[in-house]
Amino acid sequence: MPGTGAHPGSSQPRPRQLALALDHTESFARDDFLIGPSNEAALALVERWPDWPDRMMLLVGPQGAGKSHLAAIWAEAAGARRVAARSIDAANLPGIFATGALVLEDLSAGRFDEAALFHLINFAREERAFVLMTAREAPTVWNIAVPDLVSRLRVLPVVELAAPDDALLRALIVKLFSDRQLAVEESLVAYLAARIERSFEGVHQAVERLDREALRQQRPVTRALAAELFRVP
Repeated sequence: MPGTGAHPGSSQPRPRQLALALDHTESFARDDFLIGPSNEAALALVERWPDWPDRMMLLVGPQGAGKSHLAAIWAEAAGARRVAARSIDAANLPGIFATGALVLEDLSAGRFDEAALFHLINFAREERAFVLMTAREAPTVWNIAVPDLVSRLRVLPVVELAAPDDALLRALIVKLFSDRQLAVEESLVAYLAARIERSFEGVHQAVERLDREALRQQRPVTRALAAELFRVP
């Protein structure tokens, strides 16, 4: 590439290519949601709205399992606002329910105001608003200090997203590379699926690692590169 290397006959070393944190957009459109046994129940719940067993539902699953994607699909259909659980404030409840629907994302023990969540649930019940919550773990394992909140959470219907099967794991690898505008060969997909951690988070980390290393080395994302990074001892 002009301007990046030494002139012919020069002894100057070629400068090392640095990995750049390039922006990439993960599509949260309904058509881009990958369906498998691990998430079909959660997708069915989102798509049957407003015919829910309760006006409040909780999606539970590991990081990268598709909770945010499902929440985005539902928010689009329901006209819901999306709010991070850590930012809820009892004083602002009327405003966040302006549309009658709310996504409350990433509930995690110790990372939200328990009193605010208690009042949010009560306010939503009074207003007959729809609420879709997401969390990595079920409330039964949270250490909640407010007794009345424990009782409110205990009755929430929970839909779990499980670990991906092999077909979904491979499809997710292809999608995440596609989100980065990278087309990859089946041999690479099969190689990764057999060697990386079999979880949604494991796929995200592997794709990120490969993409960054390809940028650093100025190489295409191939099975050969993957073999260097994920070689089994």
